[in-house]
Amino acid sequence: MWCVWVYEQIDTVASQDNAQPADAIAVFGAAEYSGHPSPVLHARLDHAVELYRKQIAPLVITLGGGTDKDSGNTEGGVGRDYLLANGIPFANIIAETRSIDTEQQVHRLAAIAHENNLHHIVVVSDGTHLFRIRKLCEDAGLDVYTSPRPLLGHISNYDLFMRYVHEIISYTALRLNVNEGFLHSWLEGKPEV
Repeated sequence: MWCVWVYEQIDTVASQDNAQPADAIAVFGAAEYSGHPSPVLHARLDHAVELYRKQIAPLVITLGGGTDKDSGNTEGGVGRDYLLANGIPFANIIAETRSIDTEQQVHRLAAIAHENNLHHIVVVSDGTHLFRIRKLCEDAGLDVYTSPRPLLGHISNYDLFMRYVHEIISYTALRLNVNEGFLHSWLEGKPEV
């Protein structure tokens, strides 16, 4: 019953675009490759550019750090560069470059919101990711509106199923206060670093 309820919540949030006038747009990180956004990050950033051009918010926040394998590149930094290349002024972008997972991105977003007196934020990510992001943001005291990025091409039923399974497990772990880093390491069969 729990899994069915969580699935329905994820699906409901994923199918609705609640973007409305706000203080900022926050783009949650996804992979970057040698200083270029992955297709998923590219789609999220394009969606943020579209929202910015519609004057949904005057500020765009890019979130996400990097690892030793990224040669100094970060998801937030790559996102900032992409937004600059698409005409958003430097003064209208905040790049967060230290977080390594969704929970850290939310905590850094909360700190940025507090430092900059931001009250309402449109959060951009994959549709299946947004239910958990919204709950984490609510727990952090943020008032957010979810806005899913458009889908890229055709997603196989298996891949879509695995996205839902990942989010159901991640949300359940969140509610049970299980360390997310440990959970991801366990799911991938790797020791936690």
